[in-house]
Amino acid sequence: MGSHRKSTTIHDVAQKAGVSIATVSRVLNRKAQVVPETATRVEDAIRELNYVPRTAARVLASRKTDTIGLLLPEIGGSFFQPMLRGVEIGASEAGYDLLIHTTHNPHARRPLAEHNTDGLLIFTDSVDEKELSRLSDIGFPAVLLHQTPPKDIHLPVVTVENQNGAYGLVEHLIKVHNRRQIVFLKGPDEHEDSMWREKGYRDALNEFSIAFDPSLVLFGGFNRETARQSLEQLLSSDADFDAVFAGDDDSAIGALMALRKAGWNVPKDVSVAGFDDQVFAESLIPPLTTVRAPTEEVGRQAVCQLIRVIQGEKVEPRLTLPTELVIRESCGCPHVNGQGVFT
Repeated sequence: MGSHRKSTTIHDVAQKAGVSIATVSRVLNRKAQVVPETATRVEDAIRELNYVPRTAARVLASRKTDTIGLLLPEIGGSFFQPMLRGVEIGASEAGYDLLIHTTHNPHARRPLAEHNTDGLLIFTDSVDEKELSRLSDIGFPAVLLHQTPPKDIHLPVVTVENQNGAYGLVEHLIKVHNRRQIVFLKGPDEHEDSMWREKGYRDALNEFSIAFDPSLVLFGGFNRETARQSLEQLLSSDADFDAVFAGDDDSAIGALMALRKAGWNVPKDVSVAGFDDQVFAESLIPPLTTVRAPTEEVGRQAVCQLIRVIQGEKVEPRLTLPTELVIRESCGCPHVNGQGVFT
């Protein structure tokens, strides 16, 4: 006769962590301050024992806050503005208040979590794997933005199609403008969007039998000043290139600044293109060819997904929104009636 496996209890967690049951309860419910080292020990025990705190879950479910939280590493640069607008619109439409917290302070202890929100939107690199695992283990509603969850952590994701967008842009530079030596200004190494954009860049080079040159891949950091400095260094080395694909539009501005300072003409001497189609892209001189990412819609759809999770509905594990190539003058195409040409 098969044996019935005994379910892990709060007593087991307390014993493994070397604390009282009351302490475990406080960690689960966030009702009182617990010494960080003790809380970490309890959370480790919960994960190791695969404990599902059903009682705590029922308490949390009954304590509805009508509030969702958004965790960001920072609020800076023009990229976040449309995404925040989309999140705000989605939350308002669903009848939820919105709390926003930046996580650049490494000593902040979960200011937004199950004790003051009904669910969380988590932008890439806002919390570590340990916290993602904890949220997943306790079944707390959370949706990731632009970040695939680590292995064995099951949280839904909302992102954009980066690889195909980058491929289409580089393909345009090669086929239409005969650019063969294309610089890529990549984003932060740990940023998933940057990784897929570089993959699209490499795929396009390979498709047209252009050898990949690692010396043409520079760090732009999704930051105009960083991108400017990187391209100025390349220009000082007398490297040969005829196009710049910036990993985002802020980096494209940095590239334009460096090229203008060096006396290069865009697009006559070199094509420049970006990614995102931020609000300023069409107003640059020359207007920027880029890939339009539906950043505001990402925010709104992430809220929709989160509300469905809160309500116990099933959602797609990965929602990927399409991108669109936007052709303007910076790649060498003509200006048309004061507007970009969309393909």
